[in-house]
Amino acid sequence: MVGFAAVSANGLSTTTGGAGGTTVTVNSASALNDYISRSGSYIIQISGTISIGAGMHKVASNKTIIGLGSNAVITGGGLNLSSVSNIIIRNIKFMNADDDSINVQESSHHIWIDHCDFTNGYDGLVDIKRQSSYITVSWNHFYNHQKTCLLGHSDDYTADIGYLKVTYHHNFFDGTGTRHPRVRFGQVHVFNNYYLNNEYGVASTMNADVLVEGNYFQGVQDPCLVGYADSAPGDLVQRNNVFSNCGSSPQTQGSVASLPYSVTVESASNIPTTVRNSAGVGKI
Repeated sequence: MVGFAAVSANGLSTTTGGAGGTTVTVNSASALNDYISRSGSYIIQISGTISIGAGMHKVASNKTIIGLGSNAVITGGGLNLSSVSNIIIRNIKFMNADDDSINVQESSHHIWIDHCDFTNGYDGLVDIKRQSSYITVSWNHFYNHQKTCLLGHSDDYTADIGYLKVTYHHNFFDGTGTRHPRVRFGQVHVFNNYYLNNEYGVASTMNADVLVEGNYFQGVQDPCLVGYADSAPGDLVQRNNVFSNCGSSPQTQGSVASLPYSVTVESASNIPTTVRNSAGVGKI
């Protein structure tokens, strides 16, 4: 784990999920919903396909939710991380949600979403908003969807200023339409992701602070946008990216603050191979 989820803040030195707690294996919606909502630390292993039920299902703090093997699926509904902290979600395919696949909101912090597949949801696949922060979204495969990753509730929700500190790295945005991410107000690091045949890549709006580096954009109509729709522009710095057969040049503006962590950014030319080989379920 690297990026903002590993930064010490808000009383936590890093994100550990359910480490040190009870390990359980679940294969039904009733068991999954029971354990994710319990207080205390749990490592919850998902076996097979679980039709979780319609709507958003609340996850309590200090949980690791991890799929076994390469066939763990949550379908029909999504996970709601609201006013919680210290949660890890890994190695699960999320599909056919009737709302968001994962929604992070209401000052939630220290979240790691890693090596999952996301497809065919109703609204967002991974939405982060309402003063949430210290989050890493890594090594996921997003496909067959339009509005992928919203970051920031609305132009009017200025309470997000100073929050929304999020890292996106080594994700495969595979033919998804928009929001990779669409950022309002936050401090965001987008590195070593693979963008393939998208409407737009990254949009920085409402005075956001977005660093875009070492990514590979292929067949993307607008790889980087400053401002989007009715939202005022944010700052966006791009460096060391590859733009292959894209429809426009990347838009940039302003400068960005230094990051509170260090990472090794891989050469963008290697990213299609690296991400295709290693992103998504069954590859941890």
